[in-house]
Amino acid sequence: MTSESLKILYICSEATPFIKTGGLADVSNALPRALRALGHDVRIALPCYGTIPEELRGTQVATCRARLDSDTVFGALRETTIPDSDVPVYLVEHDIYFMRDHPYGRGNAEYSDNLERFCFFSLAALDGVPQTGWTPDVIHCNDWHTAAIPAYIKTHFLDHPAWKGKASVFTIHNMAYQGRYPSSLMPKTGLGWELFTPRYLEYYGDLNLMKAGIMFASKINTVSPTYAKEIQTPIAGCGLEGVLRSRTKDLSGISNGVDHDVWNPAKDPLIDAKYSIENIAGKKKCKRALQKRLGLPTIDAPLFGMVSRLVSDKGIDLLLSVLESFLAMDVQIVIQGTGDAALHKALEEYAANFPEKFSVNFVYDEKLAHQIYAGSDFYLMPSRNEPCGLSQLYSMAYGSIPVVHKTGGLADSVTDATSENLASGKATGFSFKDFKGEELLATIDRALAAYRDPAILQALQKTGMKTDWSWGASAKAYVDLFRKAMAAP
Repeated sequence: MTSESLKILYICSEATPFIKTGGLADVSNALPRALRALGHDVRIALPCYGTIPEELRGTQVATCRARLDSDTVFGALRETTIPDSDVPVYLVEHDIYFMRDHPYGRGNAEYSDNLERFCFFSLAALDGVPQTGWTPDVIHCNDWHTAAIPAYIKTHFLDHPAWKGKASVFTIHNMAYQGRYPSSLMPKTGLGWELFTPRYLEYYGDLNLMKAGIMFASKINTVSPTYAKEIQTPIAGCGLEGVLRSRTKDLSGISNGVDHDVWNPAKDPLIDAKYSIENIAGKKKCKRALQKRLGLPTIDAPLFGMVSRLVSDKGIDLLLSVLESFLAMDVQIVIQGTGDAALHKALEEYAANFPEKFSVNFVYDEKLAHQIYAGSDFYLMPSRNEPCGLSQLYSMAYGSIPVVHKTGGLADSVTDATSENLASGKATGFSFKDFKGEELLATIDRALAAYRDPAILQALQKTGMKTDWSWGASAKAYVDLFRKAMAAP
């Protein structure tokens, strides 16, 4: 590290390989490693969940505490590293709060004490990390689970030697999940009632932790430039668009990247054949292997893949509205994910009626996910809103052409295969603007026309595969944001 190096505490609710429920976990592994590669001293803090393997838990380095309501709650701080890296990781341990079989809840219901759990985690991390002898220049908070931290720094820890005057950055990965709870739970945050006002935590009579992050952080960002604009409007603001507009000068968008050590068909150990932009032959072998694994006929029909949470926000309801017409085409469709029970049931019925065309898998299996990216010709992503999206980036890296709704990060990352974009060599996929079934079907028709033209198909595959979505540029943008946060009043 040099005198120009920053010390950054990256605090989050999940990070691979410790715990993963979604794309945040991938970001929380890849971005700190990319920042470390730039010469910065970045360290991660996350809860020590019961599902984290014993060999990843490290050793206890401190006892930490948090004042919640009228109680002082004690926990332990453990230290380890991301495997095969030199990025330190602090794990906040508390058996009652975190020794559970899922980080957030069971089924579609969140744990009733989630507010208390994540406020304890945030306060305990702020108490415990300085005891190790290390303190950061800036603290990087992610989503509602850690959104109270900027408020804690400016209240509880205002005069703490480790935190006094320290900058904070709050990253919004998804506006839909805000940490909104009844006002009666305000004491469980450890924050005073003087902050339960329309300016700070109060939101239509409830308390809202995301609002706290927005109002107290030195700088705010989200995970794509387009989404940063959309969340300031009713389109994607989820009720907080006015709050975000009040801080528009401090709000920016930085796109996520792809960890090419993990998502790379040339060296991926989870797929059936390696391939690259120079020699793409292995992709056909991956398609055959995927068809065999899922019991689909090994034919040359265009195969559409999807790895997603099965919820309406991901456009599953839109897909269902046209699925019968879609399956009437000469196609195969493979879906993996979990989500709403009603959507599960509807998808199951189609899978039963079209067993040679449609495979739906209600699991999250990392190996199968990689095999779907590698074995698909096209990748479906008709999300209603998409803050950034990683799946379309993974699909392009694997030569699977994305078919997306033009929103948020999908608008920023997928260049539609118009005749002009094809002629200029910029096209990487297919997109539709209006969130309507007929628009999705028309876009699928365009994709199928490209499938029948090998030259266009290969051009789209290769343009997507050669596009650089590595974390380097994004990490540099975050460093600039951290420096701006440190310079902010």
